[in-house]
Amino acid sequence: MANEEDDPIIQEIDVYLARSLLEKLYLFQYPIRPASMTYDDVTHLSAKIKPKQQKVELEMAIDTLNPNYCRSKGEQIALNVDGTCTDETSTYSSKLMDKQTFCSSQAASNVSRYAAAIYKKGELHLTPLHGILQLRPSFTYLDKADAKHREREAANEGGDSSQDEAEDDVKQITVRFSRPETEQARQRRLQSYEFLQKRQAEEHWVHLHYYGLKDSRSEHERQYLFSQGHGLAENTELIKSPSEYLMMLMPPSVEEENDKPMAPSNVLSMAQLRTLPLADQIKILMKNVKVMPFANLMSLLGSGTDPTAVLRCVQQVALLVQGNWVVKSDVLYPKDTSSPHSGVPAEVLCRGRDFVMWKFTQDRWVVRKEVAAVTKLCPEDVKDFLEHMSVARINKGWEFMLPYDEDFVKKHPDIVQRQQMLWMGIQAKLEKVYNLLKEHLTPKKQEAQSAHPLLVTGEQRVNMAKAKVKQNYGQLEKEFQKQKAEMKSNDSSAKVDVPNIHIKEEPMSEEEPMDTSAHEGLNNGLVNGLHPAQGPAEPVNGHLPGACIDRVAQELKAFVSSTFKKQFVLTLSELKRLFNLHLASLPPGHTLFSGISDKMLQDMVLDTGCKQILVPFPPQTAASPDELKVYALWEAGDTYDQHRQVLLEIFSKNYRVRRNVIQNQLSQECGEDLNKQEVDRVLKVSFCSLW
Repeated sequence: MANEEDDPIIQEIDVYLARSLLEKLYLFQYPIRPASMTYDDVTHLSAKIKPKQQKVELEMAIDTLNPNYCRSKGEQIALNVDGTCTDETSTYSSKLMDKQTFCSSQAASNVSRYAAAIYKKGELHLTPLHGILQLRPSFTYLDKADAKHREREAANEGGDSSQDEAEDDVKQITVRFSRPETEQARQRRLQSYEFLQKRQAEEHWVHLHYYGLKDSRSEHERQYLFSQGHGLAENTELIKSPSEYLMMLMPPSVEEENDKPMAPSNVLSMAQLRTLPLADQIKILMKNVKVMPFANLMSLLGSGTDPTAVLRCVQQVALLVQGNWVVKSDVLYPKDTSSPHSGVPAEVLCRGRDFVMWKFTQDRWVVRKEVAAVTKLCPEDVKDFLEHMSVARINKGWEFMLPYDEDFVKKHPDIVQRQQMLWMGIQAKLEKVYNLLKEHLTPKKQEAQSAHPLLVTGEQRVNMAKAKVKQNYGQLEKEFQKQKAEMKSNDSSAKVDVPNIHIKEEPMSEEEPMDTSAHEGLNNGLVNGLHPAQGPAEPVNGHLPGACIDRVAQELKAFVSSTFKKQFVLTLSELKRLFNLHLASLPPGHTLFSGISDKMLQDMVLDTGCKQILVPFPPQTAASPDELKVYALWEAGDTYDQHRQVLLEIFSKNYRVRRNVIQNQLSQECGEDLNKQEVDRVLKVSFCSLW
């Protein structure tokens, strides 16, 4: 209050906003001139502007009679620029430097806070500026003088040469053909300094007429700096509170924020990272680290983070390899990108990197030459894949970067099994793309291999199960006697036939249980870092609980029915692949994870109305036994049932049939004269999965 009393308000001034010269008013800042040279001493000879660039060029006369002007220096400059000849192209026609050119440059990129003010009769009129241009002397005449000097030297050298040469020397000409320009090269060219300079030079100058300070036209234009109307409608912007008014006059500067030092793109600030959503945090961390144990990931996310939410998010951007999380290939190589080494598109890079990751799910060691031979990628790309997740060992190959994480596998068996299903789907795709052989599917034995036990064959698993049954026989017998005593004490009406109750042993048949834990075709080595002892618990004695059997049968029947209604003909191999993908989409702990054998799956196929088609494949076929078993839905209830049955009968006699034979057979059996297009439609509908 004391300060306000010491500084009283002397006068209140009304402020008006003038709009007549809005987006037309520029402020020119001239260089400092000697005190003896005033604006009256300088005459503007010409002016021109490039509107898009807001670039102005002024040509101003110099008072050569001023005592501050050095005449000898002016004559020397004119002589250097124009030489001794005087014509229309001369810069200084008077053989004296009597004019100077000024070129403009933008003084500020943001001029919204600046205005031109004029005070008259107790009123302050403001006009917003559209641009602030600083005028600086242009020395292009020096370039012209250098060019003249080089021309004179070239002429002198030409005069001293021999005049006896009747014809010019033959010169070799190199012809180059430009390659097609890629989109990335085009973007770099458009952003280059040379292109921007060329584009600015292509804009034409617009010549202006200059009016002096005391000219009548200048006096007329100066009146537009005053507000034409003092009504409220004209100055609604100024009807603001004091704080809003000051904010309009002095908005916060954006340049201050840009002055802050920027961190490199490969440096990650943990403080800024933790402000992002959890999914983005995990994606950024995995993209930077590439391979990480789950415990390390939790420590980077900070205390209080829910492990369940982290597990849900990390599965979206990473895959499990030997108990550790490895970032997915499509995260590192997004769509529409390419290799910096070979230019290979991202889709091919993702397949090659997935193959390397899949090899590490089987073994701790990978050979670089083998990967290059299968993927057909350049050595630099293959090296990048391996460096993401492994370390080179001399005379051994590439070893997986991190040790096997037993703790995570034991604590999260459902996550491990779900990842196994995903790897089975990836393996099936890789087999089709790369035509993998058995030597690629089976890992090699190495001396320095992990000390963890290898997976055993089907026969060994059966023997182990039988031994386990014999060990548990005494305990099971005691439990049965206890249950029988309880039933007698409760006077149960149900009678138990004791002789018929026995401990069922594992069948000694050649039919192995279908492997639903990513072990198919991989009888040795690590499979996603999971060992047999750490897999899902098997049912006691090979049996499921009674209530669970019905639920499993219902779920399995629903899957088989829906699958054959979409694809009427399937091989056992394709059906198992679809079933594994179906398991991968189920939540952890689902009843189908209890274990489904090949025999159970085939019996369910026959129970749902399908038939096995005994296609007579040639003996020398390279197909696997599961690919030779073909099942088809006999009656689907659609209009193609009869045609489909005829086709199945045809293929049960021969595995390869000509189209005209199929067309004739369909016409005879169905009584329809089918053309080629209709036959193709029947084949496509009936054998969509094999088409």
